Amino acid sequence: MEGEASVFEDIVIPAVVFTEPEVAWCGLTEAEAKAQGAEIQVIKFPWGASGRALTFDKPEGVTKLIIDPETERILGVGIVGHGAGELISEGVLAVEMGATARDLAECVHPHPTLSETLMEAAELFYGHATHTLAPKRAAPVAQ
Repeated sequence: MEGEASVFEDIVIPAVVFTEPEVAWCGLTEAEAKAQGAEIQVIKFPWGASGRALTFDKPEGVTKLIIDPETERILGVGIVGHGAGELISEGVLAVEMGATARDLAECVHPHPTLSETLMEAAELFYGHATHTLAPKRAAPVAQ
């Protein structure tokens, strides 16, 4: 509004590098978190498990979430892959609004789309994702 004070603080600004594949990120990066000594959990969803990435032969991407393990807040998002510059907007919204991994995991995304890689990365935070296999558990040791 005209005449009102304006403040530009803590605004989440995305960065995009238009290479092939594209690289995009927002919020806290893994390197920044380590430099700050922040405790984080890094979750990566490989695009080789994305039906949409496979349909246009671009499975080399990855979607990465930087999550505070205590609060489950999404602190940062990194995306490498075809169209990452378009996808980062959802990451900006998640970081800006203080969304948790649960918020993102429970949002229904159309299938098959690249946008669902964000949802699937959030699901992996909880140990499962629709389109990836859970890590194998060691067989019980016989005594």
